[in-house]
Formats: sequence, structure tokens, C-alpha cells
Amino acid sequence: MFLEPFFKGHRTGWVEVICGCMFSGKTEELIRRLRRARIAELRVEVFKPLLDTRYDADSIVSHDTTSLLATPVERSEQLLELHPDTSVVGIDEGQFFDHHLPEVCHRLALRGVRVIVAGLDMDYRGQPFGPMPALLATAEYVTKVHAICVHCGNLATHSYRLTPADELVLLGEKEHYEPRCRACYAKGNILRLK
Repeated sequence: MFLEPFFKGHRTGWVEVICGCMFSGKTEELIRRLRRARIAELRVEVFKPLLDTRYDADSIVSHDTTSLLATPVERSEQLLELHPDTSVVGIDEGQFFDHHLPEVCHRLALRGVRVIVAGLDMDYRGQPFGPMPALLATAEYVTKVHAICVHCGNLATHSYRLTPADELVLLGEKEHYEPRCRACYAKGNILRLK
């Protein structure tokens, strides 16, 4: 096969996606995986979208305040400007990146990089969010994490918006969103329409 010399002896890369609703532990799981890679003495680089300034402009931060330094970027293509020895790339808030993110992750994986992306799989309307659907379809590994529904205690899969704002991106925490199961999410939307 004509590609064999290119791949022979080439370090294997892949893409992992951690997805779920808000408050489900996506960033916490991303940080855990990245810290384990550092324990293994692998070179790790961490990125986040420039617009995510909720906790810290230069770190990814979980809701339990665990954090790692990160490079804020405006465009997905900036992720390709890695140090040549980078083995693992962590990307938080994948849903806020442009639609080139899946292709960039693919290119990094072909370079032999392990790429780990964390992000919301659905927006507050229950629709697939940004580049996440394409990442979920093309990743080698997908982990869906769940929160607990604040109304009934079942597994939560949806981010229910508490405020009436219509914009797709509304950065916020518990003042704007809560995790809900499918039934409680639907019930809240029905009540809102009345």
C-alpha cells in the first residue's frame, strides 16, 4: 500500500471525547486524564477557547475548582502550532470552537498526538452543539458523563437554562443553568411555554 512507508514506525495518535451536560464533570475528567499523562512524563499542551473567561482567562477550571494552565485560542487552526515533542493535547469547552476543530483533531492524531476534547454535546435547546457532533462521530473513544437532575435525582443529560435569554452562547454557572434529566427538562420547557 502506498501509505505504508509514511505510517511504518509512526507513533499512533487518536481522539478522545468527553461529553455531557453542564455540571457532569467533563472538565474534571479532562484534567484527571491530562495529569495522568504528565505523571507518565509525556509532554502535554492544554487549550481553551478565548471566549471562556468564567473562572480564569488562562486556565481550565472544573466546578470543584481543580485547574490546569491552558492557552486561550481564537481559532482551531492555532492548535496545530504545537511544540514538536507534544504527545497529548487537551481541549476544554470544545463546543465553543469553530467547525474546523474535528479536522484539526484528525490532523493532530495523524501526527501521533493523543487528543482529548471535553465539551457539551447539546446546547440549552437540546440540539447538538457546535463541532461536537462531528467529533463524537469521528473519535476513537467517547465518554459520556452525567450530572444528577436537581429535580428528581435521576441521571441528568440536559443543561436547562433558567434565564429567558435567547442567545446560543450565554456563559454562566448555577445562576443560569441547572442539570436535568430528559423528563424534567421537557417538563420545564412545557411550563415555560404556558
